[in-house]
Amino acid sequence: MATAVGKQFPDLSVDAMNEMGDTFKVNVLEEAKNNKKKVVLFWYPKDFTFVCPTELHAFQAAIGEFEKRNTIVIGASCDTPEVHFAWLSTAKDNGGIEGVTYSILADSNRNLSSILGILDITNEVYDEETGTVQVEGDNVTYRATYLIDEDGKVFHESINDMPLGRNVNEYIRLIDAYTHVQEKGEVCPANWEEGKDAMQANAKGTAEYLASH
Repeated sequence: MATAVGKQFPDLSVDAMNEMGDTFKVNVLEEAKNNKKKVVLFWYPKDFTFVCPTELHAFQAAIGEFEKRNTIVIGASCDTPEVHFAWLSTAKDNGGIEGVTYSILADSNRNLSSILGILDITNEVYDEETGTVQVEGDNVTYRATYLIDEDGKVFHESINDMPLGRNVNEYIRLIDAYTHVQEKGEVCPANWEEGKDAMQANAKGTAEYLASH
């Protein structure tokens, strides 16, 4: 599976749902380029499951931090818009995601997730009787996350297996680091955080940084 990092995010419109029950189309590439904003797009396996609502609430809790960084948050799964709205209408203390305000993609035809290569497809078997390829596996997405810059380029991609929830603060750190690179022309060393020393991307810069750290 080829990485998306360094490439334009796919130019594809996908159904989406919001807390108001509105169904509309979202093109993630256009969201970034037309609004001149960064985008964090996070995929989760399925509505009405277990780890997933903790992640959606965690991204919602951090929405102000992303907005301060000129960043749009978008969730995504392969559920339908109607199932998304049912989950959005279910109280948090009942396992729902009521209170989530960002858009959630409903990639129910799996067009975008297939292009990205993030579907849990265990095996593809050719059915001689029907002449079709049958997919074995859950056919839902892994916990894939994409950070996209204002020009639509992917600058971070990560994929977790189903049981492993994400650390939202890490995406904030990565956005800070990428913004620092954009604005200062410096590169960010291991464990860099906002306010810490960065370095020049040359041998002298590396030597000076290692000497003082």
